Amino acid sequence: MDSRAGSVWVRMKARRWVYTFSILSTLSLGILIGTVVSYGVKGKEGQKASDAPPLVVPPPQQLSNAFSQIAKQLEPSVVNINTESTIKNVGRRRRGQVPGDEDGGGGMEDFFNRFFGGQGGPSIDSGPVRERSLGSGVIVDSKGYILTNRHVVDKADRIRVRFQDDPPNVQHDAKVIGSDPETDLAVIKVETDRGLPAAKLGNSDSMQVGDWVLAVGSPFGLSETVTAGIVSAKGRNIVSGRQFQNFIQTDAAINPGNSGGPLVNMAGEVIGINTAILSETNAYAGVGFAMPSNSIVQVYNQLTGPEHRVSRGSIGIMFDAQENPAIARVYGSGSGITISSVVAGSPADQAGLKVGDTITTLEGKKVTKGDDLVSEIASRKPGSKVKLGFIRNGKQEDTTVTIADRAKLFAARLGEEPDSGDESTPKESKFGVTVRNLTPEMADRLDIAAGKGVIVQDVKPGSFAEDVGLGRGDVVLEVNKQKVNNEDEFARIEASLNSGQDVVFLVHQRGSGKQDGTVFLAGTLP
Repeated sequence: MDSRAGSVWVRMKARRWVYTFSILSTLSLGILIGTVVSYGVKGKEGQKASDAPPLVVPPPQQLSNAFSQIAKQLEPSVVNINTESTIKNVGRRRRGQVPGDEDGGGGMEDFFNRFFGGQGGPSIDSGPVRERSLGSGVIVDSKGYILTNRHVVDKADRIRVRFQDDPPNVQHDAKVIGSDPETDLAVIKVETDRGLPAAKLGNSDSMQVGDWVLAVGSPFGLSETVTAGIVSAKGRNIVSGRQFQNFIQTDAAINPGNSGGPLVNMAGEVIGINTAILSETNAYAGVGFAMPSNSIVQVYNQLTGPEHRVSRGSIGIMFDAQENPAIARVYGSGSGITISSVVAGSPADQAGLKVGDTITTLEGKKVTKGDDLVSEIASRKPGSKVKLGFIRNGKQEDTTVTIADRAKLFAARLGEEPDSGDESTPKESKFGVTVRNLTPEMADRLDIAAGKGVIVQDVKPGSFAEDVGLGRGDVVLEVNKQKVNNEDEFARIEASLNSGQDVVFLVHQRGSGKQDGTVFLAGTLP
């Protein structure tokens, strides 16, 4: 199950606000009033003293002392993570691009490299290179278990961790215990013969907007860095289509290298893992996001379990994340979750659910919010059954649905290959490309008509897609003269093509405006 939430990746335009402070006039008025009052008191003998109590300035709050105490408590539990990976056949950079400005403007880069990526790479076909990256993590178990972000350690050939008390140039090898693409969390472990200082997790649900928080990590490789801010918002869904990424928003400074470090409350408890920033420069702009600790605990417990993976149930439907009364009025559904898409062959499809049906009950219990439905289904084991009540054409009906593994149903949307359950090589895309549906917000940002095309999420190095010049952020409008308006249409066309056939993509390239039009990218499928 999934949703189509509105994208938050909106270019921020600078606004110049002019504040007028009438300081001098206010002071003058105050002086005048004081003079008049003084004169009046002196001028009337025998007048009683005022009954107004004197004003008292309270003692200063030692907030800075609280910050320093929390920093001393947490810093030993926060680690610096260094990774090395090999990138094969980096490929071409388009003309006019410079390192760190791969979309020609910086704004769209945040959508694809929201997790502190965006490093400018080598230019034309430089071949395999070694890439190094920095991140942060927090020790949550004295045995050496460390929480961090998946993107920090994903595809790394070597992971090394540096503790606070390590001498210079001393690092410890770590291995990945498990990772979860849905929440961008990972657990790594360092073998150690001593107990490590573990941080304490807090309850993120107890945090309120306006509460003070600290971010601890290694921005730009500067270890043991602490920044302060407040909780700016809760429940932020910053990536369209990702159901389990409801972040805590904070204005505590978060920069490249902070990724994977903790967000801490004033009790010294970890209430989030710093994950993403919203910025046009790939650096701090006052808007950062952390995965809440209550979500972290559920993921951590499964990743450290026997299977080292997170299992979530799904029935294979999609719906609009934001409630819209117009949908209810048109479909006559009243209160419920109206289905906008059904994955072909999914449990929902097999149970007879269709687009336009509105789910109203689950096991007889009323459901009105999509998040509640997702949580209920996701918490159930694949293979179990659930009874759903729904409205179709104004009539109440019900059906029984068998829960499936979410990772398999939505493998393409997660950028993952489905787990086949055996050791055989998973089936790969013929083109070597992963695409996503184009949201209305993204279409508006790219100056493309809504509902047309799919956006390239990832291109496999050395693939056919890379050879013909497709890149992340390109929008594919047609393949061999066939219009492509969603992922399913793209997959169907791709499946129909065989080795030796010509393939022509009609593409709106990343960074292009309306005046630039579209281009053809073509080649013969190997």
